[in-house]
Amino acid sequence: MRLLMIEHDPRYRALVRHHVTCRWADADVVTYNPARRGPLAPEFLAQGFDAVLLDHSSPAGVGYSWLEDLAARPGFAPVIFFAADDELATRERAIEAGAFDTLARNQIDNARLLDALERAAAAHLDALSAWRGSPEGLDAQLFGKAQLRGYRRVRELARGSVSDLYLAESDEAGALVVLKVTHVLRKANGVDQSFDRFLQEYEIVRRLRHPNVVRIHDLGVMDDYAFIVMEYFAGGDLRRRMRAPLPLREALGYALEVARALAAVHDAGVRHRDLKPGNVMVRDDGTLALIDFGLAKHEALAFEITDTGMIFGTPHYMSPEQGHGQATDERSDLYSLGVMLYEMLTRTKPFDADNPMAIIYLHAKAPVPRLPPPLARAQPIIDRLMAKEPDARFASALEAATILEMAIEELAP
Repeated sequence: MRLLMIEHDPRYRALVRHHVTCRWADADVVTYNPARRGPLAPEFLAQGFDAVLLDHSSPAGVGYSWLEDLAARPGFAPVIFFAADDELATRERAIEAGAFDTLARNQIDNARLLDALERAAAAHLDALSAWRGSPEGLDAQLFGKAQLRGYRRVRELARGSVSDLYLAESDEAGALVVLKVTHVLRKANGVDQSFDRFLQEYEIVRRLRHPNVVRIHDLGVMDDYAFIVMEYFAGGDLRRRMRAPLPLREALGYALEVARALAAVHDAGVRHRDLKPGNVMVRDDGTLALIDFGLAKHEALAFEITDTGMIFGTPHYMSPEQGHGQATDERSDLYSLGVMLYEMLTRTKPFDADNPMAIIYLHAKAPVPRLPPPLARAQPIIDRLMAKEPDARFASALEAATILEMAIEELAP
């Protein structure tokens, strides 16, 4: 039995979990706190759950309006509604709003709850089986030409030369995910380099376990396609957050999260090499996660994806050594972090020009830009992060994180 429980009260969540596990000891009860996380994404259908448990009362306004919304989504899992009481009029109102069944919140009838769950699970299984074999269901499991069972395509996010990105719902994860799908091209001398890079990205992130690094759910190969299943960020990337002015403390806080992520990445022997706001995502709770390790280099991997002297990355955020195809180390990522921090504070990039090579030249030759006077207390951090010579930068991401944390503490009221 796998359930999604939408409930803000941890004590009530524990009570319901107790009722459920008395019958199904290995039941998986996933909780969703609407007061903290807000509404469920409109594309989400909870198809990976046997049923959804929904409370009528919550500080976030969860109740009949949520019930009507969820029940109106075609294919949504059966909803068992915890109402204010067990009066006939209350039950009829909930059923009319779309509930599969309803129970009184304040006095849970154990037998009725378990019976409702069994019936809901059976009904959902029948509905899913019929849907998966229907033309609509078969089409929704197509990602390009790859048919991936256990995933429902919501929409295409991006199409690239190497891989395509899709928003999907994963039955196993019980959540919306991003599917990165690539076609395996085979050459006479083996699999092509772009596919090697695709596998390298998975190998890198799979080894990383840090709250500020994207979570990878799975890697799969089907026919001539390979896919990575990763965390989805409904809040978008840091670029979206930077459209509005960021207070100094908030910008430093974001830089601290990225520095902590880099510390974990570097400790694992990885250099990101493409750090920029578009590769830093914002979770529902406001925390950040580093993504896109397609250009990263892992010191322990046997093959080298990029040739010596080749330039990869985004010119606006490249360190001088990276922009000139020279040897790089972890301190190159710190330079990119400095560029991001400057942009968060000023809403402008430190160096800009009409063409990429001119931007690369400015990174190497132009002085480190000055912050406006109200932000001057952050200038020493910018100077260290964006120093032209790697030896003049912070020695590590951990050192940068320590300095950033101290600067934030000094700003505390």
